[in-house]
Amino acid sequence: MVVATERSATVKRSLWPVVCGVVFWALVLAAPTSVLAAEGRSTMSAMWLSIAHPGLGEWYLKGWGGFERCPQKKFWLGLIPLYGWPGYLQVKSAIDAKHGRTNDKLTFD
Repeated sequence: MVVATERSATVKRSLWPVVCGVVFWALVLAAPTSVLAAEGRSTMSAMWLSIAHPGLGEWYLKGWGGFERCPQKKFWLGLIPLYGWPGYLQVKSAIDAKHGRTNDKLTFD
């Protein structure tokens, strides 16, 4: 009986990242397109991408393309724990993307 309980707990732990990933991408892809930025891109989708990693939402709003179109400061500083992701830059990037801004500013002004 103990083995079955341990196996069940292991299965639940291993499925958790998969479930989170499916839910995340479902929200990104099913985001309402009522608010559109340049080139008809959804700012709601951009916001969710910026929540995944700072800078991705702005890059999406610019039409993806080469990596040089990605906001470099937000993207690279986003790798710093508690400042980038999760943290300040994640919130800053999501707010900028939600409002259709594609800048690389690190401050609210």
